[in-house]
Amino acid sequence: MTILVTGATGNIGRILVDKLIEQGAENIRALTKNPRKAALPDGVEVAEGYLREPETLPKAFAGVERMYLAPTPDTVTEVLALARAAGIGHIVDLSGEKDGWWGTVTLAVEESGIPWTHLSPGDFMENTTIWAEQINRLGEVREPYPDGSSAPIAMADIAEVAATALLGEGHLGESYPLTGPETLRRTELLEHIGAALGRRIPFVTASSAETAEALRPVMGEQSEWYVQNILDDFVAGAVGVHNDTFTRVTGKPGTRFGDWALANAEKFRG
Repeated sequence: MTILVTGATGNIGRILVDKLIEQGAENIRALTKNPRKAALPDGVEVAEGYLREPETLPKAFAGVERMYLAPTPDTVTEVLALARAAGIGHIVDLSGEKDGWWGTVTLAVEESGIPWTHLSPGDFMENTTIWAEQINRLGEVREPYPDGSSAPIAMADIAEVAATALLGEGHLGESYPLTGPETLRRTELLEHIGAALGRRIPFVTASSAETAEALRPVMGEQSEWYVQNILDDFVAGAVGVHNDTFTRVTGKPGTRFGDWALANAEKFRG
């Protein structure tokens, strides 16, 4: 059975390749735009192609039975038409609620007629690394909603679920909302990062405009969009409620944020 990992040199796709190997997969094909720089493990077949350039995909899709689909809403319909023509029999996609951020991917996959499994993560633990620049430049983090909460999940845990769904049975037609194992306020996330760094980092309640300005060195012009669409709309509502989907699917405990922060402390150091 040949499994294709799209976005194989991206954040989740690259981890997924390793997770598939750990779970015993043998015929892994990795799609990447630049094979010469892919640096993938020995034994992984590297295929050149790019989801945003569907004309590059037919050769990579040939002979594939199952595929991990990275989210590219702008070309997803064309990509899925090629996947169906190639006879791909199961797609595990990274998507979201149909009326949400990656909902167009969810809808397109279902409309394609290809059997599917949806992975719908919320907040990523890795998103907190946007604080690193403030921590090092200001010695603090500025945001509007100290009590806003989420249940962030590690990218490695998302990849673990993807590998399990690609290799196992009983996942067709399932939509898996994915969170970490605990709901945490923004201040609690920062406390864990401070503990990993061995020092207290103040959380300074700031206006949305002040927050966008503090994030500008990292996010540039996207800082206003991030504050309006993520902090003001998502974090402000304290919507994060954790679930046990990861454990139910994999049989393993999910990564806790404090452990992730300790393992990734270097990401927050200057």
